[in-house]
Amino acid sequence: MFDDGGHSCWTDIVFMASVLHHLPFHRGNQRLQNTMGQQLFIEAETQWDEDENHLGTQRITCSKSEIIRHWGYPTEEHDVVTEDGYILSVNRIPRGLKNGDDPKPAVFLQHGLLAAGSNWVTNLPNTSLAYLLADAGYDVWIGNSRGNTWSRRHLTLSPDHDEFWQFSYDEMAKKDLPAVVNHILKTTGQEQIYYIGHSQGTTIAFVAFSSMPELASKIKMFFGLAPVATVAFTASPMSKLSIFPDFLIWDVFGKKDFMPQSALIKWFATNVCSKKPLSELCGNLFFILCGFDELNLNMTRTPVYTSHCPAGTSVQNMIHWSQAVHGGKLMAYDYGRAGNMAHYNQSTPPLYNIQNMKVPTALWSGGHDTLADPKDVAVLLTQVPNLVYHRHIEHWEHLDFIWGLDAPQELYSEIIKLMSQQDLV
Repeated sequence: MFDDGGHSCWTDIVFMASVLHHLPFHRGNQRLQNTMGQQLFIEAETQWDEDENHLGTQRITCSKSEIIRHWGYPTEEHDVVTEDGYILSVNRIPRGLKNGDDPKPAVFLQHGLLAAGSNWVTNLPNTSLAYLLADAGYDVWIGNSRGNTWSRRHLTLSPDHDEFWQFSYDEMAKKDLPAVVNHILKTTGQEQIYYIGHSQGTTIAFVAFSSMPELASKIKMFFGLAPVATVAFTASPMSKLSIFPDFLIWDVFGKKDFMPQSALIKWFATNVCSKKPLSELCGNLFFILCGFDELNLNMTRTPVYTSHCPAGTSVQNMIHWSQAVHGGKLMAYDYGRAGNMAHYNQSTPPLYNIQNMKVPTALWSGGHDTLADPKDVAVLLTQVPNLVYHRHIEHWEHLDFIWGLDAPQELYSEIIKLMSQQDLV
């Protein structure tokens, strides 16, 4: 199954878990899940006592490629360099378990805020969109936005430099997305690809496809899950950031990556998390900001989810989202009057006009989604000029689109059906 001589993240986990279990300073858990006679997942997370050992936290996790190979799927890792020098990690599943090597339509999956490409592969194969697409006959590509766990490289800059973190979803849309799309087209020899985005992954698409018509022409169809164009009505804890001026956010979180200290996460958990009694997921910032429904999540996979998310972003990106909440519009990053003149030659940031987006678009929204609020989605629906499909799933929250127990029936089957129909066009 593995192509690394038998040594893998999975064998590391089994070995380390058995050893660390007997150490006096180990506090952690090991999860073994068996289905159909196979070992499906083992994870061990070790916490070294910070006061006594000064070694901090050590987590043992698998890379996306190791997770994909574990299930027997072929995978490739691609480095894509953007025009401004960021090196993005992109994973590819070129075919499913029963497909041949003949050319297949390419589909690109883009994760959301504070997330990673692993979102699409961390559930079991029959409930993860990436595997289902591969088995349905598609060439699956999985992206990682600049600054997250897997895309923290640059040709000349280090993550230790403030300059490395000077980006927001503007750059993800205008620099990351074109680089990845062009790489996929060049590698596959195709003229168009499908695009599937979740949360911020849809925001990137709305920005790019409405302002870059050449790029938009390379998209056969855009599938938006929990679409976010504006956050004027959001009830997500992310809206709490908007009450603070930008300079205060810089002072609190610094000018680099947005990975708040544990004290801040605990504050969010006890003061913001709406789950009563407090869920174990309330201690994870990603779940606090997005919102979740424990009844529709496979809670035995919690260690998998939390080991990959939050995957990080820049403080500047979080400030951009704060500005979006405050302004209630889809607009470029606001550098302030002087900065805007330097960047845009106007005193205010330019707005993005979704009505300029001509890509065929299908959208799915959730009735209990506090981040992609139904009222914001209602406004969005009036602005998408080539909306070919929309479905509102009343009981869904923000993370149900990627991890919901009923996602294969409620959503993924519909995506594959629409893609198969589009293949015939």
